Amino acid sequence: MKSRGSAVLFSPSLVLLCVALAGSQLWSVPPDRLSLEFAWASPSWEHPLGSGDGGVDLLALVSHATWRALGLAAAVSLVGFFSGTPLGAAAGLMGGRSERWMLRACDLVQAFPSFLLALAVLSAVRVPSRWHIGAVFCVSVWAPFARIAAAQARSLREAQFVEAARGLGMAPRRVLARHIVPNLLGPVAVQFGTAAAGVVLGETALGFVGLGPPDGVSLGALLEQGTLGMLRAPHVLAVGSVAVILVSGSLQIASEGLRRVFVPASH
Repeated sequence: MKSRGSAVLFSPSLVLLCVALAGSQLWSVPPDRLSLEFAWASPSWEHPLGSGDGGVDLLALVSHATWRALGLAAAVSLVGFFSGTPLGAAAGLMGGRSERWMLRACDLVQAFPSFLLALAVLSAVRVPSRWHIGAVFCVSVWAPFARIAAAQARSLREAQFVEAARGLGMAPRRVLARHIVPNLLGPVAVQFGTAAAGVVLGETALGFVGLGPPDGVSLGALLEQGTLGMLRAPHVLAVGSVAVILVSGSLQIASEGLRRVFVPASH
């Protein structure tokens, strides 16, 4: 029953991933092609979701933007996972001053909103790209992973198997790699879906204020189109809003699925 419930929670993310991949590969219309005669057109057989500003096909725009947003979110979250987890685990195992300084660094990073940092950095860039957006989010994404890893390592360092390994003369580095990190990967993995959803929402917000990729293929740019044409073509805003809700919501649901798989005692 537990595995069945987890599979149900993972299914929206898998369906969304398959739909985005299929749409970006099978729908032959380029996401940035302009067709002025179809500007702000309602849904039709030729354009199933309608058209936006300049006649951009919304199905092509949504599928490509979703696929790229998921790719960016996965890349940034992986950076946070592989950088923050070892750092937090090492600090939690050592304890004392090392752990305190690491937690203070996490407090400092998390106290400053990453969106404001992105606004400041991307405003100074002549042509913002997804590489710039990803780099900005990587500055702060490691902190939650490190904090969770430190808390788990703190509870594991007094475990009997860790004490036994130390008593046998095992080096701290080997204790960390063989006993600490493998036993904290589950709780840390839960943060992956939450971090990915945050990256998607952050990239969407940046695209909405005009600091997204220059090709305009982003969910934020779609929302911007929707607000500009809200009266003449309300379907554009509806498509963009539903897309953002589905993407971020599916990632949060996947995070809940990870929690049920790796932290069964919490429910």
